Amino acid sequence: MNFKKRRVVLLPVLLMVAAMAAYAWHFFHSQAAPPLVLYGNVDIRETDLAFRQSGRLKTMLMEEGATVKAGQLLATLDDVPFQEAVAGAEANVAQARAELAKLYHGNRPQQVAEAREAVRQAAAADVNARADAARQRGLLANGASSQRIVDAATAASDAADANLAAAKQQLNLMVVGSRQEDIDAGVAQLAQTQANLAQAQTALADTHVFAPVDAIVLSRVREPGSMVGPSVPVYTLTDLIPVYVRAYARETELGKMVPGTRVKVFTDSGKHVYTGTVGFVSPQAEFTPKSVETTDLRTDLVYRIRVTIDHPDEHLRQGMPVTVRFAS
Repeated sequence: MNFKKRRVVLLPVLLMVAAMAAYAWHFFHSQAAPPLVLYGNVDIRETDLAFRQSGRLKTMLMEEGATVKAGQLLATLDDVPFQEAVAGAEANVAQARAELAKLYHGNRPQQVAEAREAVRQAAAADVNARADAARQRGLLANGASSQRIVDAATAASDAADANLAAAKQQLNLMVVGSRQEDIDAGVAQLAQTQANLAQAQTALADTHVFAPVDAIVLSRVREPGSMVGPSVPVYTLTDLIPVYVRAYARETELGKMVPGTRVKVFTDSGKHVYTGTVGFVSPQAEFTPKSVETTDLRTDLVYRIRVTIDHPDEHLRQGMPVTVRFAS
């Protein structure tokens, strides 16, 4: 009887404990986790524009603060020296092309005929020299000539033989035409002059500077009339698109840092909410940068992430501090 009474008393207590546990479990799981919030800045993306050639600055077409489009002309150099260099290179190409054509075409018929006539004349002279040498030797045998005269006639005959051989070789060269080695050298010379022309044309094109992207002119560094050298900036541009936000996350937060994750971005200067996409998560840890450092983060290792803003406007300025909020 006592056992039954105790069971009757304990049963409501157990039911109450079970109900409280069920309520606590339901309350815990029904509460959404607070959204992850990161802090960062809009990336500063600047481009220094410079000429690749030295020269006198002729025109600077944009002022600071101007908005420019990709491919828009911004500045020029005095291009007269570069045009003259192109003209000289074109003349060299024409000369090299003419020399190569001459090598391909070979000798003219008139030159071949002239060489044949030279052979005929050399042959006739050789015949006369041989005959004179033979006659002098005959006279020497009869005592009517001296050895000196015979030697002179023999030397003249040998010289005539050599002249005839040289004339025949010259005729052969005229008939055969240019050597392949000479043609190859002419081809190489033409290629060299064409390369020089291409370099001169590239240098002429480099007297113009164009905007590489849509941007705003941040600084106008030089003025017309200035002498500038290669790589000396004349403009500094701040790129408009794309707009990136740089933020930092702890290692424990990396689970939500999946590329492609959608986020919301807030600024302190307005109520507009920007949307973006996580595009890059650094694989390497680093110390919290000064720009986002707080007292409790000074010694933390964090990972850099980059968010690409979907539809940026003029109110989202480079270097501006922002808040990045992930969905809960």
